[in-house]
Amino acid sequence: MSALPQQDGPTAVRTVLGAQLRRLREERGLTRAEAGEPIRASESKISRMELGRVGFKERDILDLLSLYGVHDEGERAALLARVREANAPGWWHPYSDVTPNWFQRYLGLEATATLIRSYEVQFVPGLLQTEAYARAVVRLGHGAAREDEVARRVALRMERQQVLTRPDPPKLWAVVDEAALRRPVGGPQVMRDQLEALICTVTKMPNVRLQVVPLVAGGHAAAGGSFTILRFPQQDLSDLVYIEQLTSALYLDKREDVECYFEAVNRLFVEAAPLENTVQILDRIIRDLDGATR
Repeated sequence: MSALPQQDGPTAVRTVLGAQLRRLREERGLTRAEAGEPIRASESKISRMELGRVGFKERDILDLLSLYGVHDEGERAALLARVREANAPGWWHPYSDVTPNWFQRYLGLEATATLIRSYEVQFVPGLLQTEAYARAVVRLGHGAAREDEVARRVALRMERQQVLTRPDPPKLWAVVDEAALRRPVGGPQVMRDQLEALICTVTKMPNVRLQVVPLVAGGHAAAGGSFTILRFPQQDLSDLVYIEQLTSALYLDKREDVECYFEAVNRLFVEAAPLENTVQILDRIIRDLDGATR
């Protein structure tokens, strides 16, 4: 069984453990239905376990290991220890009242990724937003929310950004449509402060690359909408495409889907303005914003 670094969050641990269980079952030549019999689980339940979509019961795991011929006490104990890690609450647990289940999975995977590639057409990427800008974005999406709920959603986003400044941060390569940077979300001053933060802080972070797709570029490779691609250090975690919708999200991990989005983002990196032009573009947008508000 492949080992996992101890800093992995429960989402990644659960996904890798599921993959290990699937390999063990396949090595024994058992179907999911046959694997489910000893633990009184349906075929779909075994499928969800192997995909890392549900938590694990220790008794079920012990019974499955026996069925799969894993009798070494050291191996069984080591895997049970990781089961407990997989079932532990994620860092976002205190915000679970304002975090839908479909987004919690992304938070866990994002914290584990070593490389994050994203394209944004509507807003500044969440990992790069100022507190005031984030508050304006939250209010757009949750117009009926109470002020305390808005504050908690913003606090979640600010805490989430710590992934970029931890000792072993992922690399973020973000491409943003110029239209998103010209849209004064929260008003001119909030937008100006956001653009200044991108210039003074984000563009100076060694693990972050920010490019802009200029309006004059016309159509481009990712005209379909925003998306994020995550890459992980674990061999059992394949690259993942995340596409957020209003009330749910898509998680694409089939090779043909991921390759399609990789091709799109790679073309975006070429079609966007060169990295060294980012600050100049942001400065120009600020000047235009200032001129429009005089």
